[in-house]
Amino acid sequence: MVLGLSISRRYSRVEESSSFSQKRCLAWFREYTNPDDPDTLGPDGMEKFCEDIGVEPENVVMLVLAYKMQARQMGFFTQEEWLRGLSQLECDTIQKLQNRLDHLRGLLNDHNQFKAIYRYAFDFARDKDQRSMDIETAKAMLQLLLGKHWPLYTQFSQFLDQSKYKVINKDQWCNILEFSKTISNDLSNYDVDGAWPVMLDEFVEWLKASRGKSPEIS
Repeated sequence: MVLGLSISRRYSRVEESSSFSQKRCLAWFREYTNPDDPDTLGPDGMEKFCEDIGVEPENVVMLVLAYKMQARQMGFFTQEEWLRGLSQLECDTIQKLQNRLDHLRGLLNDHNQFKAIYRYAFDFARDKDQRSMDIETAKAMLQLLLGKHWPLYTQFSQFLDQSKYKVINKDQWCNILEFSKTISNDLSNYDVDGAWPVMLDEFVEWLKASRGKSPEIS
């Protein structure tokens, strides 16, 4: 009887540690905040958080995690955002989140999830007092999201470097993804009369010229 009670108690402790605890999650959050602003995890705390879970701050999985939290500002998590995302993931410890990192990376392989994360990245990364994203931030985010998957990314980045563009707006941002998914590398299916933003028309002309072709030839 005593043995059964001991096993029961031990099982209860295991069950308690394996189930999600909002209190434990909040205590974990507090490890990364300071007394002056206990409800916000800032850049210093973010650096320690990334170190604890073994992920570089610029790793794309951090963007996916921010998406899960619906974080509003890059480099910051509010208490509300932290609880929203980690409650959904049922993570209240470092190890539990580490065990979910592959799941988070896997979301990028789902077409609809990737599109949602890509669109989210625009508002997440832009300065909140601006409606557009500055070109350097845009290039960094494009590298993160499309660099390994879009064969024309390097050329597009080179085009942006020599272009007049200093910012990218949301319509341009969303169309870059659509372009990367639908237009072949040889541009043979690009419709010059299509409804693409001027930026992408100019990119096509620039790329064709750099390949030694006139802009009219596909």
